[in-house]
Amino acid sequence: MTLSGSSPFDLTGRVALVTGGNSGIGLGMAEGLAAHGADVAIWGTNSEKNERAIDVLSQYDVELLSIICDVSDEEAVVQSMADTADELGRIDAVFVNAGVSGSSPSFLEMTSEDWRRVMSVNLDGAFYTAREAAKHMVTRHEEGDTAGGSIVFTSSGSSEFGAASGQAYGATKAGVNAMMRGIAVAHARHGIRCNSILPGWIESDMTAPAFGYDTFVQKVMPRIPTRRWGTKEDFAGIATYLASSASTYHTGDIIRIDGGFHSF
Repeated sequence: MTLSGSSPFDLTGRVALVTGGNSGIGLGMAEGLAAHGADVAIWGTNSEKNERAIDVLSQYDVELLSIICDVSDEEAVVQSMADTADELGRIDAVFVNAGVSGSSPSFLEMTSEDWRRVMSVNLDGAFYTAREAAKHMVTRHEEGDTAGGSIVFTSSGSSEFGAASGQAYGATKAGVNAMMRGIAVAHARHGIRCNSILPGWIESDMTAPAFGYDTFVQKVMPRIPTRRWGTKEDFAGIATYLASSASTYHTGDIIRIDGGFHSF
């Protein structure tokens, strides 16, 4: 893709990091960013999936970096953020996308271990990632770099609507929305904008089990006005926008990419 140098969506010279960027929504974001000229780093915990993602992204003439990082490990996040900035020179946009779902069959059967597992990745990991990204961006601002930065969380409809066995997952996603607003308010002065993306039902490894149940499909699909599941490609455009200069006055928002599901 070739864009005019005056296009606000030209990301040439910018660096984007996508956690959980080796599949699903994260890979869709990474593809959109690379297609518009951004150098891209992806973090994931599966080396084979990371390699496959890099192969997909290699069609674009940009710098790519793959790092194995468990975001629930604070030291690993601190080191990985430093390594990303060192390897690619800077970090302009961070998509805090890595997450896991709960495995408890019901709230009454939810164990402390399962609760903490979900919290450690989806909320603690999001905090570590966003904090380290903000430190990098604030330091650049204080050194005279006025380019600003963008931090974007992947949220969920379960942050606003009840999910029968998803109390832990929903709690983490409500938490990242609150964290997002706080970052947006505190760090606008440093040129940092912060938003959340709230997906609908998207085809991914995480949703594959649900999509395999005929009853689920029969009940949910009629509630989606666009009458289709979302795909990773549906996140390329919003990621590009939020990483670009077109979004410099857009902060503190929850943006739904859901085919109208949460409006019907």
